[in-house]
Amino acid sequence: MRDFSRPGRSPLYASECAVATSHTLASQVALDVLQRGGNAVDAGIAAVALLGVVEPQMTGIGGDCFALYLPAGASVPLALNGSGRAPAAASLDWYRSRGIAAIDPYSAHSVTVPGAVAAWCRLLQNHGSRGLDELLQPAIRAAEQGVPVAPRVAFDWARDAHLLVKPAAAELFLPGGRAPVAGTVHRQPRMAETLRTIAREGRDGFYRGWVADDMVATLRADGGLHTLDDFERTAPDQVTPIATDYRGYRVHECPPSGQGLGVLMMLNALAGYDLSEGALDEADRIHLLAEVSKIAYAHRDALFADTDHAPVPVEHLLSAAWAARARGAIHLGEARPPVVWPEVTHKDTVYLCVIDRDGNALSLINSIFHPFGSTLVAPKSGVLLQNRGAGFSLEAGHPNSIAPGKRPLHTIIPGMLMRNGRLVAPFGVMGGQYQATGHVALLSNLLDRGMDPQAALDAPRSFCFGNELDLESSVDPALDAGLARRGHRVIRSGQPIGGGQLIWRDEARGVLIGGSDPRKDGCALGF
Repeated sequence: MRDFSRPGRSPLYASECAVATSHTLASQVALDVLQRGGNAVDAGIAAVALLGVVEPQMTGIGGDCFALYLPAGASVPLALNGSGRAPAAASLDWYRSRGIAAIDPYSAHSVTVPGAVAAWCRLLQNHGSRGLDELLQPAIRAAEQGVPVAPRVAFDWARDAHLLVKPAAAELFLPGGRAPVAGTVHRQPRMAETLRTIAREGRDGFYRGWVADDMVATLRADGGLHTLDDFERTAPDQVTPIATDYRGYRVHECPPSGQGLGVLMMLNALAGYDLSEGALDEADRIHLLAEVSKIAYAHRDALFADTDHAPVPVEHLLSAAWAARARGAIHLGEARPPVVWPEVTHKDTVYLCVIDRDGNALSLINSIFHPFGSTLVAPKSGVLLQNRGAGFSLEAGHPNSIAPGKRPLHTIIPGMLMRNGRLVAPFGVMGGQYQATGHVALLSNLLDRGMDPQAALDAPRSFCFGNELDLESSVDPALDAGLARRGHRVIRSGQPIGGGQLIWRDEARGVLIGGSDPRKDGCALGF
C-alpha cells in the first residue's frame, strides 16, 4: 500500500469494466463507450482516435498500430500487425544508386504507408459491435471544436517544437509561431473533415479518394516513391503471437517485425536470477537490467526484421540455451559490451488497454515513431505522417534492409499476461526504444517484487541504450558512483522515461485493478 502522506495516486478498483489510457479525455471516451454497451474493441478504437487529436506529437491516423486481443474465454490472444509497408518502388538499389547511405527521418523516404486506420477497421470488423461513424465522433468534435492542451503534451510539444520547420507542420502545430502552452485550446478543422470522411466511408475514406490523393501528392512532392496503389493495397496481418513463461505466468507479445521478441529473451535470461524484493540491492538490479537489455537489443538490431522478407531465428532466441548463454555473459560487478549470437553476415507512441464487462481484453498501441513523426503534413487533410521507414537499414544483406512492400523493424509492442490459460492483464509501455526494457521492468515489478499495478508503473526507471545508462531523477543519486564503477556511463537526462498502462484481473476477488503512468496525462477509469 502506498504512503498516503506523500504525493501519488492509488490504483483503480472496478468490478465490471476498466480502461487505461495516456490522456484523461481518452479514458473518459472509452468508459462512455463501455457504459453505453460497447465492447473492448469499440472503446479502444474510440479512445485511440481521440488520442491522435489530443496527443498529436505522439500518434494519429498517419501512424501505425499493433494489437493483442483476447476474446472472453480464449486461452491465447489474437495478434494484429497494423504496421505500414515501404512503397513498391522502394528498392535497395534505388537508394544505393543515388548514394543515399541512410534514410533521413524527416524526409518522405522515412514514411511507410500508414497502417493504423486499416488495423482499426479490421479490429472492428472482426471483433467490434459499433461502427466508425459512431466511434469517431468524439475525435471529430475534439478536432473541430478544439481541446485544451494537457500539461505533459505541452511539455513534449515545447521540447520538440524546433522540429516543426516545414510550413504545413508549422502552420498546424505552431499557432502564432510557438508551441501552445498547457490550457491552450488547439483546433484541427482539416483533421475533423478527414475523420468525417473515414467515419462515413470506412477504410476507403483514408486509402482512396481525396485524403489518399492529398497524402500521396505531399509525399511525392518531397521526393517520395509512394503511389495510390501502395495505399490501396495496405492491409493489416493477423499473426501468431509469441510467448514465454516467467514466474508461473505466460507473457504474450507480437512477433517480429516488432521488438516483442526482445522482451521474451530478456525475461528468459532474468528467470535465472532471484529478483524478489530484497534479494538484490538497487544498484545490482539496475545493472542487471542494463546488461540484459544491451544483449537483447544487440540481437534485435542484428536479427529482427519483417519475417515475410527475412528469416528470424525466433525458436533459437527463445531457447534455454540462448538464455543460459546470455546469463553467462553478464557479470554483476562489471558492465560489458554486448555480444550477438549467432554471428551474422552483415520513439513516440500511445498505449491503451481495455477490459469489458464480458471479459474481452484489448492491448493496443499506436504510433508515429519520432516526435511529430516525419513532420510532413498533408495540407488538405491535416494528416501528420509517421517516419517508421527511418528504421530500415540500407546495408545490403541486412535482415532489416529496405525492400518493396517490406515492413521495417518496429519498436511498438502491446503485451498480454496470462496464467493457466486465463487472462491476467493487458499491459504496455510507451517510449520508443525503451519499450522492450520497459515491459521487462514493469513485469518484474509486478511478478518479482509484488507491486500493485499503479506502484509498478510509478517505480523509478532506468534505461541503458547507446552506451549510456539514463537514470530518472527519482533514482537515488547515491547509486551513480557504484554504477559508474561497474563501467556504466551514467547520465541524468532529466526526461521521464516512457509511460505505461495496465489492467490486472484479480479473478479470485472478481475485481479489475488499473494503473496509469504518472509520467503522462492519463488515468485508469472503470465501473
